[in-house]
Amino acid sequence: MERAVRRVTVVGHRGDPYRFRENTLPSVRSAYERGADSVEIDVRLTRDGVPVLLHDDSLKRMWGLDRPPGRLTLTEIESATGGGVPTLRQALAEAGAHRVMLDLPGATTRSVRRVVDTVRECGAGERVYYCAGASTMLAVREADPSAEIALTWTTLAPPRPVLLDALRPKWLNYRFGLVSRDTVERTRAQGLLLSAWTADTRRTMRRLVAAGVDSITTNRVDVLGKVLDGAARER
Repeated sequence: MERAVRRVTVVGHRGDPYRFRENTLPSVRSAYERGADSVEIDVRLTRDGVPVLLHDDSLKRMWGLDRPPGRLTLTEIESATGGGVPTLRQALAEAGAHRVMLDLPGATTRSVRRVVDTVRECGAGERVYYCAGASTMLAVREADPSAEIALTWTTLAPPRPVLLDALRPKWLNYRFGLVSRDTVERTRAQGLLLSAWTADTRRTMRRLVAAGVDSITTNRVDVLGKVLDGAARER
């Protein structure tokens, strides 16, 4: 009997960063246009409490300004970056009906609540899911009991049952080097899906697909699409 082909979710890492600056609206748009099912974006708060897209704790690497976003107002960030740093509201609008994965680096209880409130205000709760470590995801769960959670996990030792009971994640989100067929099978036995990040080479993508992962986050959405097409033809 021919084995059923499992659909692998393609997640654009910070959009399509090899073509456009990461965590910007053109990058988000490009990832969807090139076949992403979802886009992972990073969210931090401005000084005046507005969720904006930025991975780092400073604007230096991406925008040449060595200041943390939390010490600048939205207006100051817009002025310093020529409007290049979008708000979460703008990003959710750009995504339309597509799925969006929100990573919350450097999160606090305040920032988590503000992000969750913004998602709710935008009517995007059904298409947004969250990823980060345990403490941040517990804050998300407290802020939104119905939130879809991808618990980022960076060790081969599995999460303790007490954590899973408190967090109720849908996904375990592993760094790609930790993923094997055994990891996938163990995760499935727990009733969870497995997502892997961040795979950019064809060899790694093929290995993850062969292991049976449910989702792959990549900086190269178009390449992953070709790998998945090839794997489907082989089956």
